[in-house]
Amino acid sequence: MSGTQNISFLMAFSAGVLSFISPCVLPLVPAYLAYMSGISLKGSGDIRNITFANSASFILGFSIIFVMLGATATILGSALYGYRDLIRQAGGVIVIVLGVYITGILKLPFLDMERKLQIKHKPAGLIGSFLVGVTFAVGWTPCVGPILASILLMASTAKSVYLGIMLLIFYSLGLGVPFLLSSLAINSFLVYFERVKKYLWLINYISGIFLIIIGVLLFTDYFSILYIIK
Repeated sequence: MSGTQNISFLMAFSAGVLSFISPCVLPLVPAYLAYMSGISLKGSGDIRNITFANSASFILGFSIIFVMLGATATILGSALYGYRDLIRQAGGVIVIVLGVYITGILKLPFLDMERKLQIKHKPAGLIGSFLVGVTFAVGWTPCVGPILASILLMASTAKSVYLGIMLLIFYSLGLGVPFLLSSLAINSFLVYFERVKKYLWLINYISGIFLIIIGVLLFTDYFSILYIIK
């Protein structure tokens, strides 16, 4: 793996972290941890182990869906190779608009219509947590949608399916690692969340700027310099 490719993978990982700390995902993490464990967040080390195992299964569920989306985006991009420049430029504009929207400067009512798939009764065990992860990946918008869309657009112009998949693997890691760390230190996470939630507007703004940067890089074909896009 070249150093230039590492830059794109780092951006994908950072996008995942920003998705985790977004104002409509981070506040729900305690509820997700409690839901997946099926028990109280307060308790013994056994409870933390159970929560960690279920969190890992949850992460695997949404990672598989995201990776499949990445592979599909790359395949579609390859099939439309003759329109690559048009797709890249249009994608860059879309990502820039999404970035401006996330900062709060631009209002797009149709993106504010949040759609979430609900699972009222989670099947028991790790399989149940895996299914919740799949549901999270399929139905949680627009919380993850705009940032994920930027990485999928990068994947759609990747020179191989492998690179498209790797971009989404790193995105999933960026979203999943904080979930795992939270499950290992639940009480610390709750204290941290109480301190950081008043800055969620700033996190949103930073996420928007991040997307704008990705959009500009896509539009200007900067990623071709990184040998991710040709």
